[in-house]
Amino acid sequence: MQSLITVELPENPYQVLISPGVLASLAEHLQTLRLGRKILVVTNPTLQRHYGQQVVTSLEAQGFSVGVCILPAGERYKTLRSVQKIYDAALDQQLERSSTLVALGGGVVGDMAGFAAATWLRGIGVVQVPTSLLAMVDASIGGKTGVNHPRGKNLIGAFHQPRLVVIDPQVLKTLPRREFRAGMAEVIKYGVVWDQTLFTHLEAQSRLDNLLTPEALQVVLTRSCTAKAQIVGQDEREAGLRAILNYGHTIGHALESLTNYRLINHGEAVALGMGLAGELALKLGLWDQTSYQRQQTLLERAGLAIPMPTGLEPQAVLACLQTDKKVMAGRVRFVLPTGLGSAIVTDQVPRDLVEQLLVNHLGA
Repeated sequence: MQSLITVELPENPYQVLISPGVLASLAEHLQTLRLGRKILVVTNPTLQRHYGQQVVTSLEAQGFSVGVCILPAGERYKTLRSVQKIYDAALDQQLERSSTLVALGGGVVGDMAGFAAATWLRGIGVVQVPTSLLAMVDASIGGKTGVNHPRGKNLIGAFHQPRLVVIDPQVLKTLPRREFRAGMAEVIKYGVVWDQTLFTHLEAQSRLDNLLTPEALQVVLTRSCTAKAQIVGQDEREAGLRAILNYGHTIGHALESLTNYRLINHGEAVALGMGLAGELALKLGLWDQTSYQRQQTLLERAGLAIPMPTGLEPQAVLACLQTDKKVMAGRVRFVLPTGLGSAIVTDQVPRDLVEQLLVNHLGA
């Protein structure tokens, strides 16, 4: 099984390769890109233990000079301080403009390595090798890079497209179940906002909270990555259409930020945000109760029917929403579904409706 998806961009098109076992031949695929000889692998301790040496050995066997930068794992370390460690390693490795960063890890590693690549020497190449389901279907594709500010998620960043995305589904065997469930939130998101066929495929699976069969997983990865590629190909810098990919993220990011990225992970926050956004769409008459319930059933089957974080004030969430990247002219813009497979971005959501929703779910 192998899928090859092209992200069609005017200036920097690239491919997403999905193939079981491809990690073993990563260096050969990098050779076809005609990269400079110096590579810095950015990863975390867990991924270094599982796959780091395999990647380094294969790269060195193809004649690359390889350095490794190991960053602490976790969203709370997605900061400029961590990026500074990548810069220090780049300097030690004497990276040049022809050099490349290889991001071996989940979305946190990918975002930080991408941002470092965008800014080191005013821009060097990056190859994304995602190892979590969430990173495979979302973070590794599209060129969004960045870090968190203490008062908001992903407020510091740049668009910097990768040279290549290499996805090996077999690495998900070592992914903790909670992290697999987190990735399923993004998969379900694609089904809601873009690909009804994917949504129906998910409904047909016997279970969604653990590793799927290889065949079902290949379909999930291929359709999710294709959806992301199609949307990014039409709107590289989120001037319009691409904003629908933030479904569930508006309130979800606020929940992550207000809990200091410690209580819930990104996928769990997105799942909660999808539930709330779906309820807003229902109250505004944008979609029907049946579609909303089908979404909630999928989230529940994926193990994402989690309680809202305790101790949060509705007013604090409302204030945090004002720092969302989609805010325009002071108005919060929400991504709301209009049916399974379609969504809109709108700022026509009454504040009192959002406030009442938050009161209902968080308490006064």
